[in-house]
Amino acid sequence: MKTIIQMVVVLTVISIISAIALSEISSWANPKIAQNRAKETEKAIFRVQPKAKSYKKINQSGLELFQVFDENNKPLGYVLTYEGNGFQGKIRLIVGLNDSLNVISRVEILEQVETPGLGNKITEEPFLKQFENLLTIPEIEWVKGSKPTKPNQIQTITAATISSKSVVQILNEGISKLKDLKQKGLL
Repeated sequence: MKTIIQMVVVLTVISIISAIALSEISSWANPKIAQNRAKETEKAIFRVQPKAKSYKKINQSGLELFQVFDENNKPLGYVLTYEGNGFQGKIRLIVGLNDSLNVISRVEILEQVETPGLGNKITEEPFLKQFENLLTIPEIEWVKGSKPTKPNQIQTITAATISSKSVVQILNEGISKLKDLKQKGLL
């Protein structure tokens, strides 16, 4: 009986020490993670809006939204980071849009945990290139097993249809929220 009590006490002490250590490490690392994430987002803003020379953050409805400007400080459009569910987990992406929100300049995947060799092909150039100059009217559509025939369609990745469709769904949801804000005069 004494041995059992000793084991319970030792395990409890070890658990408490481990919890405190993890908490301290987390509180030390979280600000650094947020800082690195912000730096990566800033770099991505200029990749999805290559003509942009500056930007400002727009605080609307909890969206991570930026308005971008040319060298003469003339508005070029918007950049939105948005996330949603993929096949394996969250997909976080960034999209550049023109000022009227009806044409995508570029899309980039910032974070994903899709299946290596299949779903993670959403991060590769052949898939992402399809979104350049893509119309968002009425919304982005996907086709499976054939070439797109409309200016608002992309082709899904073979064996990664769910991941491809998820990217389209995430984009449509985010762009729809932006269009609602624009329609209400908040952009």
